[in-house]
Amino acid sequence: MARFVFLDRDGTIIRDPGYGPTIADYALLPGAVEGMKALAAAGFQLVIVTNQSGIGRGYFEEAFYQVFRDHVERDLARQGVTIAHTYHCPHAPEAGCRCRKPEPGLLLRARDELGADLGTSWVIGDKPTDLELAERAACAGGLRVSSSERGPDVVRDLVEAAHVILERSRNTREGSEA
Repeated sequence: MARFVFLDRDGTIIRDPGYGPTIADYALLPGAVEGMKALAAAGFQLVIVTNQSGIGRGYFEEAFYQVFRDHVERDLARQGVTIAHTYHCPHAPEAGCRCRKPEPGLLLRARDELGADLGTSWVIGDKPTDLELAERAACAGGLRVSSSERGPDVVRDLVEAAHVILERSRNTREGSEA
């Protein structure tokens, strides 16, 4: 079992372009690459988990989503960030599926398919549902990225998120060794 950080995509790693983003809409958020590199250097594997209800609503096709997903992963790889896997929920909110965040289905798949130890893994996103996902999946914790809000589980960017996760993980390890 391995430690993971599950990252929301839109609004966390990249600017949220709305439904049906094109390559022209693509822009990494400040600190995204640096934060992910710090987490990977500390031994966390990185997985993107994203709701893509535009597919279920008929705004764009699955193939359209896959082209954009591949572009994101290739760009991150060029910058030295390895994404272990990307999971997405293509369903509309009213579908009632188990994979739409905050339901834990995507993280349970990562546990079963990638060997994720959810109890030592983290979730980072830009919405309260991402924090709820961390709780429902019994993860070590969750953080929410916001440029305007502050709070105990709210950070400015992925650099600050990495700092918080590494500090809290260090404190947890030290506490269990005492």
